[in-house]
Amino acid sequence: MTAPQEVSVGEDDRVRLAPGVMLRQDRVRNHWQLLGPERVLVLDDIALEVVRATTGQPVTVREAIDALAAQFDAPRAEIAADVREVLADMIAKGFLTR
Repeated sequence: MTAPQEVSVGEDDRVRLAPGVMLRQDRVRNHWQLLGPERVLVLDDIALEVVRATTGQPVTVREAIDALAAQFDAPRAEIAADVREVLADMIAKGFLTR
């Protein structure tokens, strides 16, 4: 099996759901998930906020980071690191694309 490719996400990037991937709420299990062809990724609260901020409308990663930092009144540098890490992981797994 091949190791996952390392992905780098820049602040000028724009991300979106990969083809065939949908954001859905599982009301029975009370969680949000990304559904793709023959795969599921259950989202924690942070990942859900990142997905919503970056894919809900056409924005750059920078704009999403700024909005999340303001929304949560948190240091921008910390939010930026978290957002870029979450996005890179989801891109590497094929749930998001640039």
